Amino acid sequence: MKSKSKGGKVTISLTEALEPGYADILDGDALEFIGALASTFGSRVEDLLARRNERQKAITNGAMPDFLPETREIRTGDWKVGPIPSDLLDRRVEITGPTDRKMIINALNSGARVFMADCEDSMTPTWHNVVQGQVNLRDAVNGTISLKSAGKTYRLNEKTATLIVRPRGWHLPEKHILCENKPVPGALVDYGLYLFHNARALKKKGTGPYFYLPKLESHLEARLWNDVFRFSESYGAVDAGEIKVTVLIETILAAFEIDEILYELRDYIVGQNCGRWDYIFSFIKKFHAYPEFVLPDRAEVTMTTHFLRSYSQLVIRSCHRRGALAIGGMAAQIPIKEDADANERAMEKVRADKLREVGDGHDGTWVAHPGLVALATRIFDEHMPGPNQLDRLREDVHVAAADLLQVAKGKITEKGLRANINVAVQYMAAWLAGNGCVPINHLMEDAATAEISRAQVWQWVHHETGVLDTGRNITYGYFKALLREEMTYIRDAVGDKAFDDGKYREAARLMDEITRSGEFVPFLTSVAYEELE
Repeated sequence: MKSKSKGGKVTISLTEALEPGYADILDGDALEFIGALASTFGSRVEDLLARRNERQKAITNGAMPDFLPETREIRTGDWKVGPIPSDLLDRRVEITGPTDRKMIINALNSGARVFMADCEDSMTPTWHNVVQGQVNLRDAVNGTISLKSAGKTYRLNEKTATLIVRPRGWHLPEKHILCENKPVPGALVDYGLYLFHNARALKKKGTGPYFYLPKLESHLEARLWNDVFRFSESYGAVDAGEIKVTVLIETILAAFEIDEILYELRDYIVGQNCGRWDYIFSFIKKFHAYPEFVLPDRAEVTMTTHFLRSYSQLVIRSCHRRGALAIGGMAAQIPIKEDADANERAMEKVRADKLREVGDGHDGTWVAHPGLVALATRIFDEHMPGPNQLDRLREDVHVAAADLLQVAKGKITEKGLRANINVAVQYMAAWLAGNGCVPINHLMEDAATAEISRAQVWQWVHHETGVLDTGRNITYGYFKALLREEMTYIRDAVGDKAFDDGKYREAARLMDEITRSGEFVPFLTSVAYEELE
């Protein structure tokens, strides 16, 4: 299928056939808009991705990150972001999940203030998932979404959470939609289709097209989004002032440009979020060449460690100074129904995490499971009686570059190494099979936690500081032996048929390849995306 954009100069083509219901989402007008976005901004996306690579080379060669001297006036200046819409002023608990039909209904009905519908880390971008996800979002906005499953009918309650959509990061292409025979950036597809089909309906409902922007690494990437929004307004896809965004501060480089990102998006931004899992992954990735930056077991790298606590409090101080909300991080725990004692231990971790966040001054938090909404809400209700904590300026917080770069100390254990291998393989197998949000060991795992797992294994294998607490060096041969053993454990756990029918062997092959490689792979999902049909 081909479609000419306005002016007839840009050709958009689809590499896959339209299944029933897809034509309404991928109609000529919508594809014209996608074509206009891609032709206007595609080359800038490529330039910024090339800039990421250059920055990575500079870091590897010793140019460590610091606050930018050329933007000092922005950091010290007296300015504020624009107004926050009424339905985004109270975000004490936000639930996240993919754009699966049942997930959307349950999340919107969960009692959370906000549902972050995820087109990124918790969604495998198969052609079906991308387009059907947009169908589901449109139906949710229109209030018509329903689902019959196992004799039960799911529908929206009268009162639902505010909807925010997270498009893919700039690094992910959409190979099924081509602009002049080049894949369109996945971010522009997710953003463009949702905006084009829903902006007017959202306005009638008294809300708007709200977005979470992921994985930014600089204020220049924020500037690109700002220009995308302005272009969308001039195109007529949305009225000025309706788009509102929250930026995930989930890369180590973004932590040095918090104010600059707020400034670039000051007409659209209402807050920032501490995306803790991607942040840890980014820390490993950016400093992967340095043996002194090897981190301990993932379980020991908590938000109470110095570099993570410093970054989260810097987000609070910076955002509140500019009139923007500061949302806390994810509680990935899943209630454990079959073991009351284990469940209480898990819930105690959630309580402690949320008490820290609300005590530090966060205006809200994330949960991955509806069963955690009430617990998180109770904590924020008790300690944050108002809609937010914008009046807590946290002028006591002073964070230097050394605070953000301080490496967490702790043990590397065989248990932690095995857990990383197991989680990475199980998650990749599910991702390759089309499911990007996977419960593993009573935690809801998405691409970010899988990225940490495989990145830590690479780090431990490739540096002499990758040593177990028993004194054993973590060599590639040792990794291979454990990988074989973990594959046996996985087969025993899931059963022979599920193992043979699944993508476990393909996942193990990918895990082996990226661990063996002397070059650190920037994104697991980029490699795995090539395996998708």
